[in-house]
Amino acid sequence: MGNILLEAVNVRDIGSSDNILVLAHGFGTDQSAWQRIVPFFKPYYRIILFDLVCAGSVNPDYFDFRRYTTLDAYVDDLLNILDALGVKRCAYVGHSFSAMIGILASIRRPELFSKLILIGASPRFLNDKDYHGGFEQGEIEKVFSAMEENYKAWVNGFAPLAVGADVPTAVREFSRTLFNMRPDISLFVCRTVFNSDLRGVLGLVRVPCCIVQTAKDVSVPASVAEYLRTHLGGRTTIEILATEGHLPHLSAPTLLAQVLRRALSR
Repeated sequence: MGNILLEAVNVRDIGSSDNILVLAHGFGTDQSAWQRIVPFFKPYYRIILFDLVCAGSVNPDYFDFRRYTTLDAYVDDLLNILDALGVKRCAYVGHSFSAMIGILASIRRPELFSKLILIGASPRFLNDKDYHGGFEQGEIEKVFSAMEENYKAWVNGFAPLAVGADVPTAVREFSRTLFNMRPDISLFVCRTVFNSDLRGVLGLVRVPCCIVQTAKDVSVPASVAEYLRTHLGGRTTIEILATEGHLPHLSAPTLLAQVLRRALSR
């Protein structure tokens, strides 16, 4: 199982340091999203990269629509990857969707994680009574409809909104990896993410966390970072990046790397 999974999701194990850093990408990207971050940490860490099974860089035959109905199956994959590589302890950097996968993994196996760094994280994207996730149910249904009706047009509209900052190369890169995803898988994963609600388990986290949020993110309101800080069970700090958008590793890698370095040294 371990070797098959490592090959299926294109696991890369770089470097030989005793300090292990896991970089986990979010929805719509693949491990290439970290390409401008890796050089900052390669001299000091053994870095583990992989693709989520839903990524366009993974053979779609591996995506089991019956299995990946919740985040738990993705957590299983993450833990199986780390076990297959013999990882006993690591620092974990998760973007968006993978931030929540990291939270769930740390609840199951707290001894495995020395720190969680959560970029653009949200325990629930939908608004609720006394909770502002950023989206109403009707808005989300319109997104799903747009994806179904014309995936190419949806990507062309969504990518610049998500990137936020005026960085054309980042928009092109995000568009490329979104287009690489099979549209039915992309829609299915999107539904899974937007229907998730992890608010009830945040208090079970005991691992120290650092929330990294940009000054303006169309996907995650600033209030969500504060919600995470007050509800996560472990010691939690917030870093606000002086840039816009949901994908700072694409649009502002040098700025993000400085914050990651600071968070990892604490």
